[in-house]
Amino acid sequence: MIVVTGAAGFIGSNIAHALARDGASVVACDWFGSDDRWLNIAGVRLEDIIRPEDLMAWLRQNPRPLEAIVHMGAISATTERDVDRIVANNVRLSLDLWGHCRHNDVAFVYASSAATYGDGSHGFSDDDTQAGLARLAPLNPYGWSKHLVDRRIAADVDRGGVVPRRWAGLKFFNVYGPRESHKLDMRSVVHQIWPKVAEGSPVCLFKSHHPNYPDGGQMRDFVSVEDCVHVVRRVLDAANVGGIFNVGTGQARSFRDLAVAVFNAVGASPRIEYMDMPERLRGRYQYFTQADTTRLVANGLAPNFQSLEEGVTRYVNWLSKHPDQ
Repeated sequence: MIVVTGAAGFIGSNIAHALARDGASVVACDWFGSDDRWLNIAGVRLEDIIRPEDLMAWLRQNPRPLEAIVHMGAISATTERDVDRIVANNVRLSLDLWGHCRHNDVAFVYASSAATYGDGSHGFSDDDTQAGLARLAPLNPYGWSKHLVDRRIAADVDRGGVVPRRWAGLKFFNVYGPRESHKLDMRSVVHQIWPKVAEGSPVCLFKSHHPNYPDGGQMRDFVSVEDCVHVVRRVLDAANVGGIFNVGTGQARSFRDLAVAVFNAVGASPRIEYMDMPERLRGRYQYFTQADTTRLVANGLAPNFQSLEEGVTRYVNWLSKHPDQ
């Protein structure tokens, strides 16, 4: 039995699908609201569905052995400004689940984020020592909440207390792939521009407001959600593993490269226009991210990451068959 929080969300639903296919009894924990995100796990055979506010009580009362908690639930919008809401959802539940897994030797996999690296001026090394984490300065409340959890868990490990035999904090970089339409403005750029590309219209990217980057030349480590799922499965398959790891391809590519890959995937010539970035984003914008995957590889957790072109083509093909608008 494996609990997946955020099970109706983007990464969580893809994990739930994969674990169920592997034969796990999946317990989904999430809010479903009044939109169509329930469709993300409509095809998954579920053991149970738990509301997040009821999860800790359910864990105390559950009589069946629990293999793992895969904690993907969070407020993931980098533009969210209600910090109390972020703390309640991103920090409190994460630490409560960590505590439960520590004392019951339940595998714990949780979502951290590349947003913890801030503007990237201190690099993108997933040094999970307390000193290494202390150097980072996130730019928004979402990144700060993920960083706070990372630092608390690293401190617990340093203190030499009981920890699960298998645990991992995963610093996801720019993830794209199936089942993300409910994210609205926080969808990947692939999902946002694919309908326009498919209908033969031009797409619009942000202009650059940094002298070192051309328009559309802002760079990200774009990673397929399929590869993220492979990393989670490798953590769960390990005999012993513990640490905070980057999950990205290790190769930064530009937003223009991404847009061209979408055009190529539908067999169209690129038509790209540029617009000014909103003022409210300019001071908190990352112009470059690239995962250092050295520790991920050394711990045997890295899949054979898809190239940007391969991953985008696979996703566009999926969208053409499952237009989850």
